[in-house]
Amino acid sequence: MSEQESVLNPAELGRHLMQVRDRAGMKQAELAKRVSLSPAVLSRIESGDRPVTLQEVQDILVQIGTAEAAGLSEAIQRTWRVLPRPPLDHPDQDLLWDAEQVAVELISLRDQSETPHAFERRLSEYIEELKRTAALLIRRDHHLAFIGSIGVGKSTAICRITGLEVPKEDGTLAPVLEVGGGGITVCEVHLRTGPDFGLIVEPRGDDEIRQDVTDLADHVLKGSVQVDEDSPDGSESQGISKEVARALRNMAGLAVQRSKGPDGKRTTIDPARTLAERFPTPREFVVEVLSRMELHRRDRRDIWYDSASGKSPKAWLQETFKAVNNGRHPEFTLPKRIEVVVPQHLFEASDLTVRIIDTKGIDRTAARGDIEMHLDDPHTLAVLCSNFNNAPAAEARLLLDRAKDAGVRRLEVNTALLVLPRPGEAVAMKDDATGTPVENADEGYELKAEQVALALEPLGLQGLAVGFYNANEDSQSRAQEFLVERLGRIRESFRARIRDARTGALALLSNHGEERIRAVLRDAGDSIRTWASMNVSVPPVQAHVQESLLAEIQVAYASTVRAAVCREGEWMHLSYSHHIGYGARRLAVLALGKAADEFAGHCRILAATPRYAEAADLIAQAERVLSASYEELLRKVQLMGQTVFRDALKADSAFWQACMAEWGQGKGYKNRVAGRNREWFDNEAQRKLEEELKALIAREWSRVLRSVTELLEPAA
Repeated sequence: MSEQESVLNPAELGRHLMQVRDRAGMKQAELAKRVSLSPAVLSRIESGDRPVTLQEVQDILVQIGTAEAAGLSEAIQRTWRVLPRPPLDHPDQDLLWDAEQVAVELISLRDQSETPHAFERRLSEYIEELKRTAALLIRRDHHLAFIGSIGVGKSTAICRITGLEVPKEDGTLAPVLEVGGGGITVCEVHLRTGPDFGLIVEPRGDDEIRQDVTDLADHVLKGSVQVDEDSPDGSESQGISKEVARALRNMAGLAVQRSKGPDGKRTTIDPARTLAERFPTPREFVVEVLSRMELHRRDRRDIWYDSASGKSPKAWLQETFKAVNNGRHPEFTLPKRIEVVVPQHLFEASDLTVRIIDTKGIDRTAARGDIEMHLDDPHTLAVLCSNFNNAPAAEARLLLDRAKDAGVRRLEVNTALLVLPRPGEAVAMKDDATGTPVENADEGYELKAEQVALALEPLGLQGLAVGFYNANEDSQSRAQEFLVERLGRIRESFRARIRDARTGALALLSNHGEERIRAVLRDAGDSIRTWASMNVSVPPVQAHVQESLLAEIQVAYASTVRAAVCREGEWMHLSYSHHIGYGARRLAVLALGKAADEFAGHCRILAATPRYAEAADLIAQAERVLSASYEELLRKVQLMGQTVFRDALKADSAFWQACMAEWGQGKGYKNRVAGRNREWFDNEAQRKLEEELKALIAREWSRVLRSVTELLEPAA
């Protein structure tokens, strides 16, 4: 068996043979006759049940005789030695193959014993860059993460855009996902294409549920409502979200009961408060509720449509999702994530696999780890949803601002703003200059887009893509086209990166032997080396890792702070490790971000200088190497901040006990907890941890500069 045959998957190959034949308009029996195979054998080949030799495949493709068949014939003969072999149907096969051939040549030259060190480093960097960029391009699964405040209309828009709707009795359409005025969905929801209609549930752990029930107990026993002195009306939300409380009550058979009497007055009966009279202590109440929930019986993790239900697939999906989301399905526990699976393409992006993420709605605190992670993932389009009148929403601006402060790049590629107008809002717009009312919604959208660009200009993001979608009036295709175009922009950015790497590598290969060009490279290298030597030291910064955390404590609900404290700092709505990791990364950006930007500017000046024209590939490579190494530095610093401080916090039970004791002591709870946190971080042991973090930043920066200077020819 040849090397090519050993790596080709029979099922993948058979599937593509069938697709090529179908698109050629050729019947299976006709093709079988042409290649002297029985229809049964050809059927087994196309289904992947029969191994097939390379020669047999070539004979089949020759008989099909289309351009697509010729392309597949060429693809299956390729031997991939450096880059991963892309799937046969990958639309960028040829671009990746061009990169593979260059990578093979680079390795061959690198491995020669007489290759000079600086040249070997340049070759190695190009090889690694081609591998990195190829990995980005080969992967075709992308996420669309919808992010916005509670009640903004994310879930409704998602269902309308994807066609996940069910007809109501009055003929209108209702979303498959449960929607309302916000605070409906109990967890993050993913939507993807699969074999059938169904739900896959990732459960919360028993310890997490026990803590949620403890929060419910505090609320029922009237121990959790604390006035927030920073709230305008002196009010404060309960310590447990209403959607989680509702699900827990349903799971334990303690749902609030409401009815109207003969006089028309509404009567409310709360079985949980009745239960609290029998079990008045928190421990007793928690044990009783957990017992009623029968968690040991709630061990089901997935459920699939059965036509015997008597319902249409989407109606069944709507009903089942609602039951699981509200804790009313006896076989499912409280979900941590619900995955909605449907046997249809959710987006018209034929060569991509798109997963939609409906994130948990933002309630006062946007700076959450489960949200901010999406702004720094190259395969995710973070869709920041905003109401029309206040677009861009404060939450969107905050997330973008924090991402910039954390050194997140490519925001204009991987982030978009989706404005969700309600009926009548767009046509109510007036031209700011003339006061003239707009003539239609599209004109209103244009004016609002101009306002959004002005609002984002201070962040340097005036070019951020803005889309508009009125789920009640606009066509489904409007949002589909906007989002698919943004995904296309991400894909094109991957192609541009691999083309840049390939172009630079080819220039290196073609010019490396010329002494005249080496002299130019040395000259340009001297300038880069001088810049590096002048920027070795990491400047001190007047900031600390805990600043993001302390600021968030002041913004969050008092009950949110308490919930985080009760969980030793790790809660979705307020995660200590996330904020400390962010704070550590921000320290690195404050110290080194300016230098990284200045180096990019220095390289642009060199590239624009005529006498360095023949060193353009070296200059561009140096800029890309520093940028990639700097981003790696930021990720490493963030991870260290998360890890070392989380371990120290987890080990300090006295600190958490002191913070918990502040609850119930009157107004100013958040200030008191913030003070406790400030004292903890000012402790000598924690100051030492921050110094170790700064030492890591300095070491990693030296490594970043070394990765650049090792590319350079030795000084003359």
